Amino acid sequence: MYTVKEAAQITGLTEHAIRFYTDKGLVPSVQRNENNIRMFDEESINWLHGVKCLKQSGMPIEVIKRYVDLCLEGDTTIPQRYALIMEHKEAALAKLEEAKRHIDHLEQKTVLYQAILEHRMPDTTNPGNWDNILHMHGDVFYSPSARKA
Repeated sequence: MYTVKEAAQITGLTEHAIRFYTDKGLVPSVQRNENNIRMFDEESINWLHGVKCLKQSGMPIEVIKRYVDLCLEGDTTIPQRYALIMEHKEAALAKLEEAKRHIDHLEQKTVLYQAILEHRMPDTTNPGNWDNILHMHGDVFYSPSARKA
């Protein structure tokens, strides 16, 4: 049997993470000794490794809990676990696409700032000065009537 500290050394998780995961019910085989101290056997260590793996994929704790619960139900839940992993993969791909859009936008901003720093164009990045600027960026939306008011 291993203590939290020993389990941390074995798994590479922090002691805080291990306590958090056990409190969330992600390590169903964790035991407690007569002093109510968490004790981990080999199965508990395996659960911690599994949780770490899923967490490293960006899976939220609530989804990991569903995964653990499905595992506890047995092999008949393999299709549900597969579906859960696929849903998480699709969500991760959507986040990746969003991150790519953010990077593209930031690349445009970088070019803009380089032009401003090289004095090839005026500073159009400060919203406090927009009332005095006739040219705006394509990503800034404003009401032309509001500018005339």
